[in-house]
Amino acid sequence: MKLYSAWRASGPYRLRIALALKGLSYDYIPVDLAAGEQRGEAYGAINAQHLVPALDVDGEVMTQTLSILEWLEETHPEPALLPKDPLDRQRVRAMCDIVACDIHPLNNLRVLKALSAMGIAEDGRNSWVARWIDEGFAALEPMIARHGAGYAFGETPTMADCLLVPQIYNANRFGVDLSPYPALVAAGEYALKHPAIAGAHPNLQPDAKV
Repeated sequence: MKLYSAWRASGPYRLRIALALKGLSYDYIPVDLAAGEQRGEAYGAINAQHLVPALDVDGEVMTQTLSILEWLEETHPEPALLPKDPLDRQRVRAMCDIVACDIHPLNNLRVLKALSAMGIAEDGRNSWVARWIDEGFAALEPMIARHGAGYAFGETPTMADCLLVPQIYNANRFGVDLSPYPALVAAGEYALKHPAIAGAHPNLQPDAKV
């Protein structure tokens, strides 16, 4: 496996967590987003959308983190990152969708650059980020409070943790007040005690710039 990653980008961070939880090794191939490497012809030949991550498995390249997480679950089912009960599986997927569909797309690098190009200053961009994180976290908080048992859902890591931990990292980067979300914060802190999740942290990646 080859993982095309960027140290603090959310998508690769999610996959690093999942791959580590499943005990799968991979070659880490950095893509410098700040330098615009993802927009170059070489990376475009790997991912035509010019986004990270991309996961190359024996020459077959996969993109989009949620679909890759589902592929990992289907092809490497143990340890499971989805519960057995169909309703519980839906709940975990709903948690993932809140992050992947309703928070992150509005706050990623290309959106922030577009806001900057429109003349929106840093304070305005940070307010934009906080608005969408707050809306998503407000929806996640009661779900985690009800279904969490250490982790975001239940007593073992799930896909929900793969998405929640990177999103909390982003929230902290932008100085978002997380005090209204005690269950969510507690689940994130608990997850980071797991060695596989802790080892996926952006600061520990070979391309980290800290």
